[in-house]
Amino acid sequence: MTDAVTVASARAARRPGEQALAALGLGAPAPDPADSSPHTFPGGGRWRTEIPSCEGPEALAVVLKEASRLDVPIHRISQGSGVWMLTDAEITEMAEATAERGIELCLFTGPRGTWDIGGSTRTDSRGAGLRARGHDAVAGCVEDALRATELGVRCLLVADEGVLWTLHRARAAGLLPADTTFKVSALVGPVNPASYAVYERLGADSINVPSDLTLHHVTEIRRVSATPMDLYIEAPDDLGGYVRMYEVAELIRRGAPLYLKFGLAKAPGIYPYGHHLRELALATAKERVRRGRLALDLLARHGADGDMAPLGSRLPGDLSRFDVSS
Repeated sequence: MTDAVTVASARAARRPGEQALAALGLGAPAPDPADSSPHTFPGGGRWRTEIPSCEGPEALAVVLKEASRLDVPIHRISQGSGVWMLTDAEITEMAEATAERGIELCLFTGPRGTWDIGGSTRTDSRGAGLRARGHDAVAGCVEDALRATELGVRCLLVADEGVLWTLHRARAAGLLPADTTFKVSALVGPVNPASYAVYERLGADSINVPSDLTLHHVTEIRRVSATPMDLYIEAPDDLGGYVRMYEVAELIRRGAPLYLKFGLAKAPGIYPYGHHLRELALATAKERVRRGRLALDLLARHGADGDMAPLGSRLPGDLSRFDVSS
C-alpha cells in the first residue's frame, strides 16, 4: 500500500495540452481521486519498465547497449519464443547478463496451442488459443520451467491457467525456487476484475492485460487486486497495434503497480525466433528501447516521472492465493 502523498503526486501530473486548452475554455475535468490506485510495488514505487520480445543473447546485448546510450531504466526483459527455443548456453548467458545489472529475465514456457497440430486455432474462433493442449503440452511447460530455473532464470511467462496453477503448486512444494515469479501472457490476459482476481489466486505474480482496456476497466481491476499489471504502452500488431504513450501518466495513476511494456507496432512477428530472423530481431530490439525513451520523456515533460520503483526490484509483494493443499 502507499501513502496519501504518493497518491497525490500521481494525481498532480500535468495533462497534455492542459494550459493551452484551459485558456481556450476547453479544460478537462479534474481527475477523480477515487480512480487512483492505492497500491505500490514492495519497497515503494508505482511503475516498472519492461522490454519484451528480446529473443536471445545477441538481442539482449543490443537492448542493454541501447538502454545505456539512451538512459532507459529497465526492470525486466522478456522473451516470447520460449525456453525450448534456446540452448542451455544461451539461457545461461542471458541470465548472467541480466543478473549483473539487476534486471529480471522472463522466459516463456513450453508448447502453445497456436503452434500445435490442433486445427481449431486456425479457425475464425481461434479455438483455445495459446493454451497447452493435452497432458504432454503441460509436461513440456513444466520441463521448461525446471530447466530454466536450474539455469538461473527466476521469472516465467505462462499462457494457460492449468500450467499457471501447476507451476504455482510446484513452487509451493519446493520443486521450483521459492522466489520464482509467474507472468501471465498478454495473449490470454483477463479483461475484467473477476478473472484478474482468479489469475492472482492461481499463482500469477504479474498479469498482462490486453492493451485495449479502457482507463475505467483498469480502475475496476485495481479495486479487487493489487497484483502487478503489465500493459503494452505500444502493442505489437497481433495484439492490436495500439499506441498509448499520451496515456502513460493516467495509466500509472489508475493501474499501479504497473509494468510499462514497450512493444512495437508495424513490425513483423518474430516468434518462434531463429537466426534466419536475426537482422529483424536486432533492429526491433533496439527500437523498443527507443520507444521506451519516448514514453519516459513524455512522463518527464508532464511532471509524472516520479514514483518509479527502485531498479533491481522484482518481487510482487503479498498476494491472495487458492489453497494449494485442496
